[in-house]
Amino acid sequence: MSAKKPFRPKARRPRGFEDRSGSVLRAERHLIETASRVYDDWGFEPLQTPAFEFADALGKFLPDEERPNEGVFALEDDDGQWLSLRYDHTAPLARFVAENFQDLNKPYRRYQAGDVWRNEKPGPGRFRQFVQCDADTVGAPGPAADAEMIALAAEVMRAVGLNDGEYLIRVNDRRLLDAVLEMAGVDVPETKLKVMRALDKYDRLGRSGVEELLGSGRRDESGDFTQGAGLSVESVRLLTQFIEHSGGADTFSETFNSGERASNLQILNEMAGFFANSRKGSEAIEAIGQIESCLSSLGVGEDRWRVDTSIVRGLGYYTGPVYEAELLATAHYDDGKPIQFGSVGGGGRYDDLVSRFTGQAVPATGFSFGVSRFAAALSALGRVGAGQERPLVIVIAAEKDQSAHYLAMAAELRAAGFRAEAFAGGGNMGKQMKYADRRGAVAAVIVGSDEREQGLVTIKDLKLGARLAAEISDNREWREEQPAQITVASDAWVEAVRTVARRDGNSV
Repeated sequence: MSAKKPFRPKARRPRGFEDRSGSVLRAERHLIETASRVYDDWGFEPLQTPAFEFADALGKFLPDEERPNEGVFALEDDDGQWLSLRYDHTAPLARFVAENFQDLNKPYRRYQAGDVWRNEKPGPGRFRQFVQCDADTVGAPGPAADAEMIALAAEVMRAVGLNDGEYLIRVNDRRLLDAVLEMAGVDVPETKLKVMRALDKYDRLGRSGVEELLGSGRRDESGDFTQGAGLSVESVRLLTQFIEHSGGADTFSETFNSGERASNLQILNEMAGFFANSRKGSEAIEAIGQIESCLSSLGVGEDRWRVDTSIVRGLGYYTGPVYEAELLATAHYDDGKPIQFGSVGGGGRYDDLVSRFTGQAVPATGFSFGVSRFAAALSALGRVGAGQERPLVIVIAAEKDQSAHYLAMAAELRAAGFRAEAFAGGGNMGKQMKYADRRGAVAAVIVGSDEREQGLVTIKDLKLGARLAAEISDNREWREEQPAQITVASDAWVEAVRTVARRDGNSV
C-alpha cells in the first residue's frame, strides 16, 4: 500500500491583497519619510495605534458598510468581544484621544502611517489592504485649522517633487451638500448616506453610473446589483448638476457654464445668493471664505487649490470642509496613451467622532493620502524611482577560501554609503554576474587570485556594460578590450566604484 501523499497547499494570493516588491516598498518608504518631515516641521507628533480595535469603537462610517462585516475584517476574541482590523487611522485616533483626553495637550497634533484593511469588493486599483499616511489636529475649531490642513496637503505635494500646477487641492463643505439634500427633499439618514456614497463615486462611474445609484440602482460589470437611493428624477438632476459644476444647477449664474474658470471668490459669491435661505449653506460658504483668506496669507494661491462642489468624500463622519488632492500631471503608457491619476489623498473636518466616546464635542480635522497609489503615480512621473535608491554593489566570491575578505569588502562599501553584499549563493563567476545583473547592481567587484597577488581590484560597470552590449558587432574585440571593466590598486578601489556609480547618475 502506497504511502499517503503529504498535503501541499496551493501557493496563491487572496483577492484584493498584493505582494509589494523592493522597488515599490522603497518608493513608498521615501514618500512616507518625506511627508513625515513636513508634518514634523509643522509641529505634529508621531503616533502608532494597533492594527486591531474593538469593532464598536471603530464605528460604522465606511462607504461600503452594506458588505459582509460592514466593510471591515472582524473576529471574535476569546472573551466574546468583536475585534476589527482598522479601516483608516482616523477612527483609532478618536479612540486614542478619548482614552487619553485628560493627559493630552489640546490641540493634539499627530501623524501616522501604516496599513489599513477594508472588506470591500476588490477591483483594478482597489485593494483590501493598503497604506495610508495621515496628519490630524484634534481640539482646534474653526476654518483656520482646516486651512492649515489644506496648506499642509499642498506642502506635501511640493515636498515629494511636484511643481505648482501639477496638483490641485479641491475643497468643498459637507454642509453645502446637506443644504442641497434638503432642497431635494432627502431627509432620511440612511438615504443621505446612500446619496453621499453614490456622489463620491462620480470620478469612477461618471454621471450615468451615479444617476443609477441615486435612482433605482446599478448593476456592475460582474453582475452584482447595488440598490439605489430611490430619488425622484428631479432630485437626481439637481444633485448631479450641483456636483458637476461649482454651482452648476440651472438656478445658478451662467458663470459656471461658460467654459471659463471662475475664481474661488466668484464661486463663493454665486453660491451665497443661491443658499441665502439655507443656514447650513450660508455657514459653509462663510467657512470656505475664511479658508480662502487663511490660504492667501499662507501663500497658497488659486493655482494650488480651488472650490469644487464635486468633492464629497465617502466616509460618513465628515461634518464640515472636505478636500481632495488631485494630480494634474500626466505620464504615458507604452502605447502613448496618457495615464490619468486623479485623487491621491484627502480629508476634512469631523467634529463628532471623539464625542461618540465622551459625549463632549471635540473639533477635529485631518488630511490623509494613500501611499501605494501616490507612490505609484510619482514613480510613473519619474519623481520617485531608482534615483532615490542608494546604488547596489555586488562583491563576487571569486575564491571559495576568501569569504572573510569578501565580507570585509562589502562592509567597507556600506561604510562608504553604498548598498553592498558579498555573494553567498555559491556557483561560478557567470552565475554570480547574472545574479548581479538581475539585482540591478551598478557594479560588480572582483578579487581573484591574480588580483590578490598583485594588490589589485577589478570593477565591472554593469550599467555601462549592458548599454554597450546592445551595440557591439564584434565579440572578439569586446572580449579583448573589456570597455566596461577597470582594474585599480587595492587602496583606490572604493573611490573607483564611486566613480562608476556617479557615471550612472547616482549620488553617493
